[in-house]
Amino acid sequence: MRAAWLGLVLNLLAVTAAAAYEADDPANCNGVGWDDARPLTMARVIGQPRANFVKSPYDDDFKAASCPAPTDACRKKSYLVSGDVVLVGRTRGDFTCVTYQPPGAKSQTWTRGWLPRTALAPIAPMTAPELSDWTGTWVHPGGRLTIQTAGGGRLKIEGDQVVPAGRDLNNGSIAATVEPKGGVIAFVEDGTTPFERPNGGDECRVRLHRIGAFLLAEDNTDCGGAGVTFTGLYRRK
Repeated sequence: MRAAWLGLVLNLLAVTAAAAYEADDPANCNGVGWDDARPLTMARVIGQPRANFVKSPYDDDFKAASCPAPTDACRKKSYLVSGDVVLVGRTRGDFTCVTYQPPGAKSQTWTRGWLPRTALAPIAPMTAPELSDWTGTWVHPGGRLTIQTAGGGRLKIEGDQVVPAGRDLNNGSIAATVEPKGGVIAFVEDGTTPFERPNGGDECRVRLHRIGAFLLAEDNTDCGGAGVTFTGLYRRK
């Protein structure tokens, strides 16, 4: 009887903890996401040797309900250092939800969490990149993008991405010919569908930006198999 009672208590605790987690809770930092209307942005860590990540409410086995907040209890041990570059998500009060990938990463390993807004300086994209600023082979853990001139001010873009999935691999690919506009390359599928007029289906949508030494890519996660995304910072090979 005692064992049965203990099992019931543990099950109730598990159900309670699961019920406490809401993926869409605005206090939770789940990283960056696709937005048709708002391009992804970047920022650099500034002003201090270390910028500690700050907890979301579901951290510490759902015991961080008051976070994010500027308290010792909400401060994580993990941190970034001055000069690190992050992808920027939404803000909540004095904190910004960011996604970080180490420059030397061999796989798609991402760290997501809140950082103090005062620890971040926005990095502006190039306002009018030349075609030569786009062209080349750009690499990212798990894949690459190749950009070549295609005549008439257009660029030919090809890319492949691979994500391990247990004993298998999930992959995705993009291939489009498109003209940059306003410092951005934006296309749907092969580039023949105007980006501004989406069909509303499960179509691959991509935006590319030149920011500093990086090619910033983002997609709507419909450009490949499960878990495949081209989103990230690419470096010219």
